[in-house]
Amino acid sequence: MTVLTRIDEQGCGCGAADDLGDLVSIDEAIARIVRNAGQVAETETVSLASARGRVLAEPVCAISAAPPFDNAAMDGYAINSACLTGEGPWVLPVTHRIAAGQKKLGSVRLGNAAQIFTGAPMPDGADAVVMQEHVQRTEGGIVVLQKVRSYAHVRRTGEDMVAADVVVPADRHLTARDIAACAAAGSVAVRVRRRVRVALLVTGDEVSTPGVTRKTSGIWDVNTPMLRAAIETAAIELVRVETGEDNRAGLRRQLSKLAEGVDLIVSTGGISVGGEDHVKPALADLGLRMAFSGAAIKPGKPVSFGKLGDVHWLGLPGNPLSAFLVWQVFGTVLSRCLSGGKAPHGLRRHVVLSRPLRHTFGRCELRLAELSGFDGMGREVVHFEDSTHSGRVARLPIADGVILIPSEVENLPEGALVEFRPFCD
Repeated sequence: MTVLTRIDEQGCGCGAADDLGDLVSIDEAIARIVRNAGQVAETETVSLASARGRVLAEPVCAISAAPPFDNAAMDGYAINSACLTGEGPWVLPVTHRIAAGQKKLGSVRLGNAAQIFTGAPMPDGADAVVMQEHVQRTEGGIVVLQKVRSYAHVRRTGEDMVAADVVVPADRHLTARDIAACAAAGSVAVRVRRRVRVALLVTGDEVSTPGVTRKTSGIWDVNTPMLRAAIETAAIELVRVETGEDNRAGLRRQLSKLAEGVDLIVSTGGISVGGEDHVKPALADLGLRMAFSGAAIKPGKPVSFGKLGDVHWLGLPGNPLSAFLVWQVFGTVLSRCLSGGKAPHGLRRHVVLSRPLRHTFGRCELRLAELSGFDGMGREVVHFEDSTHSGRVARLPIADGVILIPSEVENLPEGALVEFRPFCD
């Protein structure tokens, strides 16, 4: 029997290395994000039709019972089950016909039957439905071939929900499943938190927008379209996107302006320790309170997080794969906190390596991986890259997520269990 270690933490033990210096572990970085992130307070009412993906600000309660009346669960004949005494079959006259949406018609006397269709209200005097497959039609009546118990094939009043039941709690990112429950509860509109307002600042004089003439020493801008797609959701509004100036004074002006009217600034590049990395100094000039600067993660070591007044800032590395993976690990948690939603459960799970793995001791590594089916024990198997290259994105489309390789691990054999984190698309 294989014993799986329970996954309780958000990270992968990257704080175990002794030479991390001021770098924080993934666990600690996420904990600081959660402690410092203030959720959006303002709310608004939206129609149920446009509520998918929004964060519910107050619980949705049923305004009446569902179903609101006893009704037939299938096509057949409504009877009083007490009439089926002795040995069958039983011959019953059919006195009337009831369709879905039709007003309840009269009552069924003991020993009689009413033809009824799925969803139609049960007539008074009837407590069961005999499936039409279990009867034979006669001139003016039916022959019931087998007994039915009381309330067989009947949907009882309030069996799904009763008035004042909480059917969807607050702080849910509304899905189609939630909206189904809201509709059944009688809601036409829901109270949600307003969308989180985000500004994106992409730095680097070397980046060029695809479609325009690229500089001799330039590269295509991957981060802007990638992060636009990753950040903006039903609950997150990307209100401004700018290319950063590559000097401290210019960035200071830009960041100060971007901080007006947003809840979060996401920047890429310019956060390492090089002479051309001006984002952190510019933010320091503006009074940034740094929560952490650097994490023991590969790729993405320079990732940083802090607050400029009430505005949150998340600094992503400039290399596109690093920026993408750091957003997946930290940005999704931060955006959940800001929007007021609860973090999803069961995001990470154990999988089995398809072949031996080698890793350099020191930092937790996120390595692209593809799910490739199941082994003979029913465990998911992953294929994975030999190494991680922070600037390469060609294999992102075929990757299902990343495996988390602990910092202290150097070698793992084929069939070893590792943690897998699927991408949040």
